Amino acid sequence: MAFGTGHHGTTSGCLLALDGLLKRTTPRRILDVGCGTGILAIAAARALRRHAIANDIDPKAVHVTHANARNNDAGSLIAAIIAPGLRHHRIAEAAPYDLIFANILARPLIALAGDLTRSLAPGGTLILSGLTLDQERAVRAAYRNRGLIPGSPIRLGNWSTLVFAKQKARGVSATGI
Repeated sequence: MAFGTGHHGTTSGCLLALDGLLKRTTPRRILDVGCGTGILAIAAARALRRHAIANDIDPKAVHVTHANARNNDAGSLIAAIIAPGLRHHRIAEAAPYDLIFANILARPLIALAGDLTRSLAPGGTLILSGLTLDQERAVRAAYRNRGLIPGSPIRLGNWSTLVFAKQKARGVSATGI
C-alpha cells in the first residue's frame, strides 16, 4: 500500500511546514520525492494552482498518486513519474525547484542530500520528513554541511520534520524559517 493519508506525524509535519511557508512566499516549481500517495504534491499544487512533479520508486505509489490527483481536482497539475531519487530527465529538466518535499526514511534522505541541495533553487525551501527524533541530528548535519539554512523542526510524537532554505543569489539569506 502506498504511504500517505495525512494523519501520520511525518505527513502532518510536512503539511504544517507547507502551511507556514505559504504565509511567506509562493513557490512556483514543486517537487515531491518519494511521493507515496501524492498528498504533499497535491496539497501544494492545489494551494498554489501550480504544476508539481511527484515521483516514487514504487509503480503502485505512482498509480495511486495519479488517481488521488484526479479525485482531488489536481489531475492536470500533477505529473507523477516512476524514478529513483531525482534520476529522471523530467525532474532534471524542470530544476531548480522552489519547493521540494522528501518524506522518506532517514538513510535515503542523507544519501540524497547532494542531489536535493543541487536541485533546490536559491531562496527555495526543502521540507524533509520520515525521520524519528533520534535521527534528526544526522539528517540536519547532512544538509547543513551542504550549505542549507535550517529552520525550526516540527516535532509530532516521535517524528521530526526538518525545513531548510537555500541561500538566495547574491549572498542574501533566505529568511522566515
